[in-house]
Amino acid sequence: MKEENNFEEKMKELENLVVELEKGELNLDDSVKKFEQGMKISKECNDILEKAEKRISILLEKNDDIEESDFNTDNNID
Repeated sequence: MKEENNFEEKMKELENLVVELEKGELNLDDSVKKFEQGMKISKECNDILEKAEKRISILLEKNDDIEESDFNTDNNID
């Protein structure tokens, strides 16, 4: 899986994993591997959403001026 995948691509991949798991045709070992892969993708999606939320917060905190700025994920926004 490429790191550059966007949120929508990751969600589609996660949906495909869920469908495959729900079919019940995988053995236990393969099911666990697919589950682990799904958890990794889920975390990546959550990270993307958190970054988007921080970006929106930065935009809204600019004294009503719509000015986009980069942010460092190491800094907390209070």
